[in-house]
Amino acid sequence: MQVTIIKKVKADKGWKFDPVEYHGNGRIKPDPRPHTFYLDWYEDGKRKREAVGKFAPQAIARRERKQHLLTSAALGIKAVDPDRPNGTPLKEAIDVYLEDIRLTKKPKTYAAYKKALDYFAESCQKATVEEIERRDLLQYAAFLRDDKEQSPRSCWNKFSNVMSFLKAHGVRGIVKKNDWPRYVEQEPEVYESEELDAFFKACDEQERALFETFLMTGMREQELMHLTWRDIDLTHGVVRVRHKPEFDWTPKAYKEREIPIPDKLVQSLRGCKEKAETKCPLVFPNSNCSPNGHFLRMCKAVAKRAELPEDDFWLHKFRSTFATRALRSGVDLRTVQMWMGHTDLESTMRYLKPNRGKAVREKVNAMFD
Repeated sequence: MQVTIIKKVKADKGWKFDPVEYHGNGRIKPDPRPHTFYLDWYEDGKRKREAVGKFAPQAIARRERKQHLLTSAALGIKAVDPDRPNGTPLKEAIDVYLEDIRLTKKPKTYAAYKKALDYFAESCQKATVEEIERRDLLQYAAFLRDDKEQSPRSCWNKFSNVMSFLKAHGVRGIVKKNDWPRYVEQEPEVYESEELDAFFKACDEQERALFETFLMTGMREQELMHLTWRDIDLTHGVVRVRHKPEFDWTPKAYKEREIPIPDKLVQSLRGCKEKAETKCPLVFPNSNCSPNGHFLRMCKAVAKRAELPEDDFWLHKFRSTFATRALRSGVDLRTVQMWMGHTDLESTMRYLKPNRGKAVREKVNAMFD
């Protein structure tokens, strides 16, 4: 049973596992790319991996200890890790796991995992990962709900993040299906035509181009923040969501895609491009030619000018409206799934909503005239 060291490295198209290279003296050769070392071995016919940090000497020491423990176990000898006689310290396990998340995920994802695990460390009284049991998870769910006053959906998300952490450390099967926090799956909300007419009437030219792009492409906020003129083919009416190494940004799930856009949006974007005062590659940059992180604030400001309820306007609602309109117009589910960048068809099917609004009211009233 051989334990080897591998590394997860950042490549041009996301992260991948690579073998490590050694000097003649047994030391690991340095790698300038961002990376995390992992132990890799087979146990009971299953491949297992364990993150061991980003420092080569630490990885080699951990490999030797793991090799000793597995060899002893195979011979029927009960061996104890001299550095961890009682198991893996919870704080150390959290730190190593978060470092792996920081290196492999986006900052927003890292922040979510860190908050969830900080709360778990605050609520859990156990010293090691191996001591954690079902009651600790039940107490954590109650802690989120009662002490931190998290919403039901936030409780579920944080509980899920902690379960992923425990799974990475080999802790599985300690909670039942009904132990998970529950939340009501809310129906996606969409803008009605009257709302959009009033909203766009209050927009200036740049704002109109921005929010029409949200509405007519179904793109996510981060995708629009990093949209460049290179991504837009005004001749063929197409927008592409691509990896942007120059901004250290990748699409969700590392999936690039292409979205056709209507002539109306082509004209808006063409006018926007002609009036651009700088050579900035971004379509909707901030004043420093960097990705603009204030789209939501801009959306609320337009709604306020239009004398519309600000709480009824947010960015993802444009995406929901795009998907719902596409499906109502007869575009097939698979195509809408591709346009939206969904990894599964179930996510797209959430937008198969019944028609509402004035036209529907007229039909309902006519049924009983």
